[in-house]
Amino acid sequence: MTKYDELTEFLLRLGDSALIQAQRLCGWTGRAPALEEEMGMMNVGLDLVGQARNWYEYAAERINDGTDADTLAFRRDERAFRNLLLVEQPNGDFAVTMTKQFFYDAWQFHLLTMLKGANDERIAAIAAKSLKEVTYHLRRSSQWVERLGDGTEESHKRMEKAIDIVWRFTFELVEKSDTELALSASGNIPVLTELPEQWLATVNEVFAKATLTVPDAPNTFYLSARTGMHSEHLGTLLAEMQFLQRAYPDASW
Repeated sequence: MTKYDELTEFLLRLGDSALIQAQRLCGWTGRAPALEEEMGMMNVGLDLVGQARNWYEYAAERINDGTDADTLAFRRDERAFRNLLLVEQPNGDFAVTMTKQFFYDAWQFHLLTMLKGANDERIAAIAAKSLKEVTYHLRRSSQWVERLGDGTEESHKRMEKAIDIVWRFTFELVEKSDTELALSASGNIPVLTELPEQWLATVNEVFAKATLTVPDAPNTFYLSARTGMHSEHLGTLLAEMQFLQRAYPDASW
């Protein structure tokens, strides 16, 4: 398994997380509870694919061995992916999907807000462009969490169950990684020490409106996407997502 420098690993984490979340949203095609919601989720997914490409292209330039964005997306194995464990989890019902999306959107929003001030001009530019999209993503998912949480008795129960399912994977959103600390120390990116607190503040604010209870802080466990230790769900997702590229390598369309 190839180990890249810290900045490239960071870029892959951002690109992989956006791509895998987009792929999960695509799983709702033809299955969403309403046509408007299907279109909404597909639009968010397309935004995330575009963001993933931007991060991948920068990472590919740094790797500089002929790798391109498509190679990073479709030719790497499970252990080489660095996406958040949260985004690879199955869609579940609509409450699970919106809970996952909200947790991810809140994390992305605060992270990109910080990264648009990065000394690395390429990171700053990608972050600023992506933030415009993610601001809408967060508003949309927040509204759904509030609507479902403070809706009917059934929707409230489904939201509570959804939180129980995915909350344990949010530990990666609040941990301070050595990679990010090193990049901050070297001046490549801003200091991200306030990111966990800002993410949790957004969760608290939205959950209060949704009449939902924020669980206790999640514990770290044996899985760690930063080292390629994923849940069993990523391999199945990649088998579907990468099939055509692996079956017909270098094909043109």
